[in-house]
Amino acid sequence: MIRFPHFQDVNLEPLWEEGLNHKIALKHNLLFALIDDEKYAIVEQKSMSDSLNYLAKLDLDYRVATVDEESFERLRNKFLEIQTGSEFEEMSTTTEDLIEVESDLLEFIRNSQDLLSSEESAPIIKLVNSLFFQALQKEASDIHIESGERKGEVRLRIDGALKKHLDLDKMIIGLVINRIKVISNLDISEKRIPQDGRTQISISGKTLDVRVSILPTYHGERVVMRILAQSEHIPTLESLGFQDDITKNLYKLMAHSHGMILVTGPTGSGKSTTLHACLQHVATPDKNIITVEDPVEYNADNISQIQVNEKVGLTFAAGLRSILRQDPDIIMVGEIRDSETADIALRSALTGHLLLSTLHTNDATSSLSRLMDMGIENFLISSTLLGVLAQRLARKLCIHCKQETHLAPAIAEELNMPSDKIYFEAKGCKQCDFTGYKGRQAIGELFLIDDDVKMMMKDGFNDHQIREAMKQRGMKTISDKLKEMMLSGETSYEEAVRVGLMDG
Repeated sequence: MIRFPHFQDVNLEPLWEEGLNHKIALKHNLLFALIDDEKYAIVEQKSMSDSLNYLAKLDLDYRVATVDEESFERLRNKFLEIQTGSEFEEMSTTTEDLIEVESDLLEFIRNSQDLLSSEESAPIIKLVNSLFFQALQKEASDIHIESGERKGEVRLRIDGALKKHLDLDKMIIGLVINRIKVISNLDISEKRIPQDGRTQISISGKTLDVRVSILPTYHGERVVMRILAQSEHIPTLESLGFQDDITKNLYKLMAHSHGMILVTGPTGSGKSTTLHACLQHVATPDKNIITVEDPVEYNADNISQIQVNEKVGLTFAAGLRSILRQDPDIIMVGEIRDSETADIALRSALTGHLLLSTLHTNDATSSLSRLMDMGIENFLISSTLLGVLAQRLARKLCIHCKQETHLAPAIAEELNMPSDKIYFEAKGCKQCDFTGYKGRQAIGELFLIDDDVKMMMKDGFNDHQIREAMKQRGMKTISDKLKEMMLSGETSYEEAVRVGLMDG
């Protein structure tokens, strides 16, 4: 019996040889690596005979070594990553390549195979997998696939802005949408009504949750896929980029045993992410944390999550009522949309639960009048509300290509900022995909409800008066933070205006 050298708990780097068909080698569980500058064929004990049989057919003078199961899996994932990347590079977005892919599809149809259940070599499966891989590489949050009159288009939402990715032939778009329906367990034959589904994708060792929404339009269906994060990817408040004082005060609020904390801001400003970051900070085995969300965007292991389902009557209000019978310590309600939810939420915060939720208002102080508009009594708000965080996501300028500029004197005067200082603007380069921006930072204003605010509310002060009083007491607004980012060269004037520089 031949004895091969065995390596235990190693992190090997793949040896990718151009002339070899790595796809077939992978099927035979045969991998290659460099160990001490020597080329090795890496095999696993359980599939050794199959791997060695295939290796015998190859004209290679490599030494053979065995590794443990985990080391083999690590190396295999690295190979899969290279393979997916190279497959996508082969299939660039030029028309010649698209015709080539289309001809592959026509050949498939001629061979009368069932396209959607054929093995991994099917171009349509390769294309859909590559789309997910490419979206991951570019750190996109959503993939948009639209059907036009003559062709289809794929766009990716990166750092909050949509960017065109590639054009696809009309026929290919139909097949891509069908493939997405298959993996999301949706009805392929139904093209007249909207459909919603979920799916899980495994790419290079990572498992992704994807939320799928399909809508019929005039020229065919359009698909939006939201890539959802797993619990291990839920960021901390520090990593989101908030100022230190906001992070510290939020953590202090989270230490309360009862009361309500609100996060406000427009759609897509990162409210859910902030709430989940707060929950992860306090999630310990001695706490019962239950959420009701629409939809569940972060799949967290250490908390119980309820998905709203309007069709069967599971609304925010109904879910919240049920949660209260589950002996919770901390409750998170995805959004306070109506007076019924607001009323139950505030009363549960009053009776000894810590409740977190979101509201759609532009700034932190507006949440008071928003709750009053929902019919909540003034005393109930002042006795339960602990604090309100208003937040936005501001795009950061790409450090590789940002260029110097000056503010017009009139704008500088209006903003009360120095006009002789050098500011920066977006340009665009290969590093930032020619957008001029790379990454986003959360900025916020935290409105703490203390005794002075309660007195102002009791005396009938309106939002604007309370806001002015808080600013005089040193509350930093979103506008102040944007000015700081402009002065430090982190963002541009245009981005600051888009986010809310003029809101005061």
